[in-house]
Amino acid sequence: MTNALPRTALQLRSLIRPDGELELALAEVPVPVPGADDVLVRIEASPLNPSDLGLLFGAADLTTLKASGTVARPVLRARVPETAMKAMAGRVGQDMPVGNEGAGIVVAAGASPAAQALLGKTVAMLGGSMYSQYRCLPAAECLLLPEGTTPAEGASCFINPMTALTMVATMRRDGHKAIVHTAAASNLGQMLHRLCQQEKIPLVNIVRKPEQVRLLRSLGATHVCDSGSPNFLQELTDMLAATGATLAFDAIGGGKLAGQILACMETALVRTAATYSRYGSPTHKQVYLYGSLDTGPTEFSRSFGMAWGMGGWLVFAYMQKLEDGTMQAFRKRIAAELKTTFASHYTQQVSLAQALSLEHIAAYGQRATGAKYLITPARA
Repeated sequence: MTNALPRTALQLRSLIRPDGELELALAEVPVPVPGADDVLVRIEASPLNPSDLGLLFGAADLTTLKASGTVARPVLRARVPETAMKAMAGRVGQDMPVGNEGAGIVVAAGASPAAQALLGKTVAMLGGSMYSQYRCLPAAECLLLPEGTTPAEGASCFINPMTALTMVATMRRDGHKAIVHTAAASNLGQMLHRLCQQEKIPLVNIVRKPEQVRLLRSLGATHVCDSGSPNFLQELTDMLAATGATLAFDAIGGGKLAGQILACMETALVRTAATYSRYGSPTHKQVYLYGSLDTGPTEFSRSFGMAWGMGGWLVFAYMQKLEDGTMQAFRKRIAAELKTTFASHYTQQVSLAQALSLEHIAAYGQRATGAKYLITPARA
């Protein structure tokens, strides 16, 4: 298979210049030669996750995007506001490859038995630089997909499934008994719903549109509330009281929602309190911010007693703390349930060049629930 490989291939890169200009382009890079324990994968599918968009666009103002180049080799430029350049200081001048995860076919392999065993197989990968036509990495870091699984079906094997599994692990580790999840109609939200159904974990789903309420209810979700409803806070409090949920994972980040969740948790707990305490309920309430769909400030007023916490949560950091046995068990379960519990759905598939079209960026750049894109680098 190695003889048919090209010498160079395309890779999508993101650069922020010192003058505050973002440049997105396709670079011609050498096709790597695998070492003894490595495999070379032709990447067939790679999702556009919110974390990928953060690296792709940085803090650029997307209303300033301008296109040049050709249809096959587009070049996009945008301005990063001067006030945001300080936050971008660590990546200024670095031409950075993008794409956290993906899946494809192993087209070349090193001499080791582990690498050779994957030759011709379909594998999923996590390791960055996935918006590339080829990616070389250790065979041990690849997840062999079950026979009959397509790269598109395996492209989102890591981030969303691992996020759902580690959210449940966090709940158990910290002694909670139920979960609240925002932006819950997303691919991840639907995965978490299916996982919690299997594990018999009460889950409170918060969405932003009536049609998303209907979607989750059609999937069998019991507790779903619309943050845009005039009765949202009352409905949320009732669901928290019914489930006993004191742990929330918030994908929104900015705005008032995180504080509202804590306040409703407190109200639900106080309902059943045997005695009054001026310090509020002694039960700890926790909201983890794991996304930034709203990039504005997180706003809250302390109306939820003294036993509470609000902080950041990142799946990559949690994964690094997992013991090898737990990580292997998670990987095995994801592969086995890839078409059921951990299935992903995409509204659009685009090539590397198409991913840099203004039309498609206008769609996936909104980070809208139910509008997940899949890049197919081998097509570019």
